[in-house]
Amino acid sequence: MIEIRPFKELGGADHGWLKAKHHFSFSRYYDPERLGWGAIRVWNDDEIAARTGFPPHPHANMEIITYVRDGAITHEDSIGNRGRTEAGDVQVMSAGSGVRHAEYNEEPGTTRLFQIWIEPDREGGEPSWGSKPFPKTDRAGDFVVLASGFEADAGALPIRATARVLGATLRQGETATYRLGSGRHGYLVPAAGTVEVNGVPVRARDGVAIKDEEVVTVTAVEDSEVVMVDAS
Repeated sequence: MIEIRPFKELGGADHGWLKAKHHFSFSRYYDPERLGWGAIRVWNDDEIAARTGFPPHPHANMEIITYVRDGAITHEDSIGNRGRTEAGDVQVMSAGSGVRHAEYNEEPGTTRLFQIWIEPDREGGEPSWGSKPFPKTDRAGDFVVLASGFEADAGALPIRATARVLGATLRQGETATYRLGSGRHGYLVPAAGTVEVNGVPVRARDGVAIKDEEVVTVTAVEDSEVVMVDAS
């Protein structure tokens, strides 16, 4: 099953400093048909104006992954972490039993990012945060695991869910494949470029809900950057 969720049909909000599109129900946007996808609860496509951002606020029992597409985001939290994550890189916050954090765009231009929430396998635990650069040359022409709850995925940022966050950069005509397997929920969004997913055309920033597909094959119609989550 492959279902396309066109970017232009997504819910959203314009707060001036923040322009957001929601792939799933979030905040004041509610769609009973799009409450999540498996363990994936949120996929927001955010544009944050220069010198603005999200002030301190709380979270608990959620794995929050930020994939920066343009610009950079600066993180601060109540357990003493502070760090800056640049375009192409990823940060992970495991909210655990509870944490307060802020996310600011301290850059001179707009920051664009995907914010992804995944339900953890177990509630509670100490909150944590991490950020890591992933050179795009390493994921050229194939999927690279950026964050994972599987021990075998050495080098990926750890999350507390049986899930993976993957990225790929593809030149026009290149193909990348990923074995999803039955019973798993895949959600894929091209950050840039047009692709075909198992032969189905997908434009930049469209969402693709995938289930009961043993293998996911992504072919770049033009130079593209793709993010995908494999979740229970």
